[in-house]
Amino acid sequence: MTAHADPTDVPGEVDTLWTVPNLVTLIRLLLLPVFVWVLFGLPSRQTAAWMLGILGMTDWVDGYLARRLGQTSEFGKKFDPTVDRLWFIVAVVAIIVNGAIPIWFAVAVLAREILVGGAVAIATLAFGMKRFDVTWLGKTATFLLMFAVPGFLMAESSIGIAGWFEVAAWCFAIPGLVLSYYTGFTYIPAIRAGIRSGRAE
Repeated sequence: MTAHADPTDVPGEVDTLWTVPNLVTLIRLLLLPVFVWVLFGLPSRQTAAWMLGILGMTDWVDGYLARRLGQTSEFGKKFDPTVDRLWFIVAVVAIIVNGAIPIWFAVAVLAREILVGGAVAIATLAFGMKRFDVTWLGKTATFLLMFAVPGFLMAESSIGIAGWFEVAAWCFAIPGLVLSYYTGFTYIPAIRAGIRSGRAE
């Protein structure tokens, strides 16, 4: 008797939550309260900045493992970016409270994240939008901002080269912010197309 493949199956995807990439993403999520404790409990701006920077640099690990191990899953595709956005928003808010980041920059970053994240969530839940991948420019913007934010935090620490970190932070911050808003506008037609595709299916 020949088995027939489910037409809804996607090659390379697994139908389970228990995968190595999802475990890595879960660990990153569990480290979020540790970051907040380091920043306010120790307190150590320098340690918190290094922690945030390292997590930013290893953001690609779970996606790489999913492709390398053949363990991509529909849950993972949603879990990973959700944790990324949660990390980013909580980290920026925490650093605002800590007083180690320019307020106007932090508010501009948060506004973009909330607007884009909210639009995607509403389009998905209320209108059945089909998921679309983040563009290369969008990933570049996130990369720049993920180094700018800990850079500002390091600039307000007791490290001897704090001034250099401030200069570097601005070098990442301005192009990252401009690019993030540009990509936010480019996602509008992608969201519309995703809604049409979701309704068609």
